[in-house]
Amino acid sequence: MTIHNRASGARPPAVPGRKRADRGPAAPVPPRGLLAWALVLALVLIMFHVYTRRQDTRREINFSPEFVALVESGRITSCEVVLDPGAEYLRGEYLPAEGEGAPQKFRVNVVRVDEDLQRLLRQNKVGYTVVRPNPYILQILTSALPVILIFGVLYLLFMRQVRAAGHGALSFGKSRARLLSRERNKVTFSNVAGIDEAKEEVQEIIEFLKDPKKFQKLGGRIPKGVLLMGPPGTGKTLLAKAIAGEADVPFFSISGSDFVEMFVGVGASRVRDMFEQGKQNAPCIIFIDEIDAVGRSRFTGIGGGHDEREQTLNALLVEMDGFETQEGVIILAATNRPDVLDPALLRPGRFDRQIVIDLPTIDGREAILRMHSKKVTLDKKADLRRMARGTPGFSGADLENLLNEAALLAARQGKEAVDMPDLEEARDKVRWGRERRSRVLDDREKRITAYHEAGHAILGCLVEESEPLHKITIIPRGVAYLGATMHLPEKDRHIEGRTKLLGMLTGLMGGRVAEELTFGDITSGASSDLKEATRITRLMVCNWGMSETLGPQTFGDHQELMFLGREITRQQDFSEDTARKIDAEVSRILGISYDRARALLTANRDKLEMIAGLLLERETLDGRDVEDIVRHGRVLTEEEREAAERAKSRAAGPAPAAGAPETPPSAAGEEAA
Repeated sequence: MTIHNRASGARPPAVPGRKRADRGPAAPVPPRGLLAWALVLALVLIMFHVYTRRQDTRREINFSPEFVALVESGRITSCEVVLDPGAEYLRGEYLPAEGEGAPQKFRVNVVRVDEDLQRLLRQNKVGYTVVRPNPYILQILTSALPVILIFGVLYLLFMRQVRAAGHGALSFGKSRARLLSRERNKVTFSNVAGIDEAKEEVQEIIEFLKDPKKFQKLGGRIPKGVLLMGPPGTGKTLLAKAIAGEADVPFFSISGSDFVEMFVGVGASRVRDMFEQGKQNAPCIIFIDEIDAVGRSRFTGIGGGHDEREQTLNALLVEMDGFETQEGVIILAATNRPDVLDPALLRPGRFDRQIVIDLPTIDGREAILRMHSKKVTLDKKADLRRMARGTPGFSGADLENLLNEAALLAARQGKEAVDMPDLEEARDKVRWGRERRSRVLDDREKRITAYHEAGHAILGCLVEESEPLHKITIIPRGVAYLGATMHLPEKDRHIEGRTKLLGMLTGLMGGRVAEELTFGDITSGASSDLKEATRITRLMVCNWGMSETLGPQTFGDHQELMFLGREITRQQDFSEDTARKIDAEVSRILGISYDRARALLTANRDKLEMIAGLLLERETLDGRDVEDIVRHGRVLTEEEREAAERAKSRAAGPAPAAGAPETPPSAAGEEAA
């Protein structure tokens, strides 16, 4: 499982000896849209200027007697003689009557500027200049500029709509892969935790991208493609970014769904363009996320295949066969559905290496929690190892969410740091949902829930090879849980023994048996317990060969992951008579577990009453309190517990050798609503 801290990490120094020298930072190029809008603004300003020049705001006066009187009185301060071919006129400024303000502009239309007019101006000592405007430029601007502006705006609006709909009317076949450059990719292996084996497997790819000649001189061929497989949230995408960050090469990222469009042939064209971009930027990494969207098996499921997707897949197969790793292009892909991929995609020469990124182990979970806790202010007493033990089956994304929920909870309560109760509450919220104290239970329902959970807790302490009890609660959570009994495993386990499985079945029956012993009736609250018990029993009989009656054999072609085509064509490989024997054996094992649970709870009826009473009083009990009641008949003090632990350690002697196999534990006893 992979986790990353978004804090920027140090980028490794450039490594000499690459095929292509590192390019310096390119000069920033303004976006085309910004340039277009700047051009439109300039045209608008020019038009505004032209029209304001045309619309003369000067006061128009008559030549005689107004203009002649102004000239003779000496109030003309400036004057221009405009020889416009269309109409000649005079313009300038004059002083108003004495004490009435600033000079005012005027305009006088004349038929022709003759010698009499010029003589009048010279005699009264009025200086003037002659202006000959160019009418053609003005006419062109005033007539063509509005048309250009309108068509320019329409063009911009049309192209914007086309790009929004299809990323360019003429660029449907262009790859949508996003380039994450060396400067922007700050993710390295220091931001990844919990998947040490996967990091070791991809290490040689990083070394190849740094120094290809090291492998080529011995005749070795680096894998063309690496397929990352694993459940959601385990960090497949993050690992791919870390590989590019460690190798310090460009990183192209694209989703499998980005290849398929409504137009036929677009996907295949995008595949070809993507590989062409990769070759131009070699050495580089091309990462295809959710490749099952385009790499699904051909001609499977009802109704045959999808022609466009199959053309895209064929183009991908051809391109992966057609390029050589000597070009420095490595293909990474990620999926959580490897069972649906086309076999041709998984053969050697295409995706040569398949790396499984599974859910993290207890050590991996602890490392992931420590990595994410760097961004959170943790209390010194917070025990991340204990949290790792209590989160079996959590992915890296779940653990990040857990710490975030704990930080939010501590902030709401005004705390200075995130402490252990915050982490516990966040873990329970992520797994079962938020506490629903608003769900009011009447006294009878509350008592039934308390005895139900007490039955699970007592049997969890009495059966063989059980995990340590963590706590029991009767506070409703989420939608389906009225209470829960939670066990805290000491380590991860990967195989289960028959003795432990039978003990788990007995523990699952504890809730139903406690209800029947106490109230003489049974309720629907044990539905999830019975469902889980039936599932485990059927696995024991059909998959694991743990049935004394049917012997060591398996029944049925079971597949962990299935999709429509394979599920419909699957056939049962055993007879009806064998099916009846399987059902009878499942019923027999469940009946034995029920009878054993009834016998144990009957012998410990007083402890059942004591634990249920404490639950009704406190609503939540610590696992150590329950174990004290089961072992000693009362809750011990801390001093008594420490003395009991010392006595137990002396009796146990030296610790056994390490190396025992591990299996995922279960939190049994959730009560369904």
